Amino acid sequence: MSEGAERGASRRGMANGVAVSLRTSESAGEGVVTPCCHERKVLLVVRTGSRSSSARIAIPFPSALEDPRMTDSDPTDAEAACFEAGIKFGTLYHQFAGTPVAPASAPSLETAMEEAIENQPHCTDVTVDVRTEALEAELADSAADYTELTGRFLEVEIVVDYEGCEVVTRMEMEDGYPLMQVESVRGRDSTAD
Repeated sequence: MSEGAERGASRRGMANGVAVSLRTSESAGEGVVTPCCHERKVLLVVRTGSRSSSARIAIPFPSALEDPRMTDSDPTDAEAACFEAGIKFGTLYHQFAGTPVAPASAPSLETAMEEAIENQPHCTDVTVDVRTEALEAELADSAADYTELTGRFLEVEIVVDYEGCEVVTRMEMEDGYPLMQVESVRGRDSTAD
């Protein structure tokens, strides 16, 4: 424990029906907000003041189990499969966005993207199509013979199988935006054990 924390004071009590923990410490930073767990409750801890005199206020922060919209049931296999597909799309898009690409290198980039994502758990098939016509149009007025990969140059299909539930997802341009969406879910009636 630091010297400042040893000299700090701690007080607990109730304020308007809310449990409050007030702690002063010479070593505390200014304006720090951190979550912490106390007596099985998630608390939002707010530190204010200077390094020489800091107050720490713990405010109960509702956990997911306290949220009336949440249930304590496990997600269905269909929900888990959709979640897995989202992970694959997030990985594919953010791993490869910005990669230099030219019409001549597009096929090798497609293969690399497919094989990289297929390594992930529950992924059964990935098809990546770099839209070379859009790529060529982008490069027509450019001094360079390549550009950076963005979603507008991609059409992607990812198939995930989670516990017998198959989810087919796609990414393609829609209204000028690379939209990722669930195309179909088969075996959706199964639930996680």
